[in-house]
Amino acid sequence: MKLFVGHDTRGADIARLAARFTISLMTPQSAPITRPSLAALAAVFGRYGNLTFGGGGATVGVLQQELQQRRNWITREQFHLCFGLSRLTPGTNMLAFCTGIGWMTRGWRGAAVALLSASLPATVIAIAATALFDLRSQAPLMKAAFHGALAAAIGIIFNTCWQFTESVLTRANRVRIVVILLASVAMQTFFPLSPARILLLAALAGAFWPDEGTK
Repeated sequence: MKLFVGHDTRGADIARLAARFTISLMTPQSAPITRPSLAALAAVFGRYGNLTFGGGGATVGVLQQELQQRRNWITREQFHLCFGLSRLTPGTNMLAFCTGIGWMTRGWRGAAVALLSASLPATVIAIAATALFDLRSQAPLMKAAFHGALAAAIGIIFNTCWQFTESVLTRANRVRIVVILLASVAMQTFFPLSPARILLLAALAGAFWPDEGTK
């Protein structure tokens, strides 16, 4: 049964959004689709958190396919929630994202395993790669390889952005999503606003701009 039929539902939307964020932050997911073992969690984040090139955006795209689509450990809504919250946290967003996924699947143990698995091996790899690149940075072959990897990383990031957009884009909200998207690009390009402020402004715009079907 719907409440406030015929009236503005923005207040109810905001209340539901706040409740969802609060519950997700304070309690782990009580009934995940498939409960992974800690070893499986460590294997996935150890592999894709340390061996995926292209930065956080590329890693998130690969993890979405692995965790949500292939292994069915989390729902699409849980994935989007962890991703959104990780963008609002200080520090390394990728590690915050991994910690959130671990918490939702296996509580604090899962959070610790996901965080350590996604960070410790990458630290060693980064130190070794930096030392190697410093020794061979002037070699033409190394420069060409670096440029090729950079181009591929940009393509992976664009593909990740499209996957996120396609999964939430509907006839009722497409105008809102496009306007917020373009406004976010404009604020990032022409105004000295931090990503956290842009995300907060976009969240407020989304909360106070209901879908066409809820007006």
